[in-house]
Amino acid sequence: MKREYHKQWSSELERNMEMIILGHSGQKVLVFPTRGGRFYEYEDLRIPQHLATKIEQGQLQLFCVDGVDSESFYCFWAHPSGRIQRYLQYENYILNEAIPFIHRKNPHPILVAHGCSLGAFHAANIAFRHPQHFKRLVVFSGRFDLTLNVEYFKDLFDGFYNEAVYFNTPTHFLPNLQNAYYLTHLRQMEITLVIGEQDPFYPNNRHLCDILTHKQIAHKLYVWKERAHRGYYWRRMAPLYL
Repeated sequence: MKREYHKQWSSELERNMEMIILGHSGQKVLVFPTRGGRFYEYEDLRIPQHLATKIEQGQLQLFCVDGVDSESFYCFWAHPSGRIQRYLQYENYILNEAIPFIHRKNPHPILVAHGCSLGAFHAANIAFRHPQHFKRLVVFSGRFDLTLNVEYFKDLFDGFYNEAVYFNTPTHFLPNLQNAYYLTHLRQMEITLVIGEQDPFYPNNRHLCDILTHKQIAHKLYVWKERAHRGYYWRRMAPLYL
């Protein structure tokens, strides 16, 4: 399959950001890495190999972006307010630099937000906050509330809470969303959630589904056996749901 590597300076983040593009045409899939992952992680997990037929036939083109989790949510030496502000700079990088670049590379009308684990949070949060940019959301093993303490997953804000945290926690802000513009775009989006029945964030996925149902936002939830929270499972999920 066609592969491109890009490295560009981000004025939003004031640092270089890297990206790998796999494929030549088709629906544009914006791929976020897992916790602390880099732009090459999706390849390292060998997920593209399982999407090879769709990629080579021009059905999908993957845009695997870099992450800055060590500077944001997992920058524990920084105050939580600084962590969320760095994340918002990352969001601006995606919205103002990465997505326009993707559109210049590929004119296909469908942009898909996709990720696994914390990458699923990144994909879901930006799609729910800015649904006008996305036609599809496909997330595996997601956590949609970073303030939760579940199993060995801690509250990533250490009890700190402000407006920025609220508006970047889908299960917090979605229940109160009334804006007709955003609701219309959310109701037009194809939303797919995949989670393992033993995943510690299975209840969080169920909660999100209840919220979406209440807001009349169509979605599909697929529950796999076991924990299903690693590459072995994501490699099998990808060709089914992307």
